[in-house]
Amino acid sequence: MEHDVRPWGEYWVLEDTETHKVKKILVNPGHRLSLQYHEHRAEVWTMVSGTGTVTINDQIQDYGPGTVAQIPLGAHHRIENRTENPLIFIEVQYGNYFGEDDIIRVQDDYSRI
Repeated sequence: MEHDVRPWGEYWVLEDTETHKVKKILVNPGHRLSLQYHEHRAEVWTMVSGTGTVTINDQIQDYGPGTVAQIPLGAHHRIENRTENPLIFIEVQYGNYFGEDDIIRVQDDYSRI
């Protein structure tokens, strides 16, 4: 199973096929992913534990366990853990390409632009 540690937490690839990719993502307390978009994939995020503050274009909303955020192709998006507890969610990517080089960062707390 592919696993990667990032400055904000870590992820595990649960499934990687021609039609979709599934990741389990852990966001550490007080951290957030970059504000980003994708040219080749859309995503669906299902919260498993904790509360994620999700930005999709100009909308910001908190999502708790069992709730789902849909990220359309090309939408600027990020997730943030503003709590003291770990945030875990499942990301399902669908589209025609799922490589990590399809992450276009608009803003990043860790200077990865």
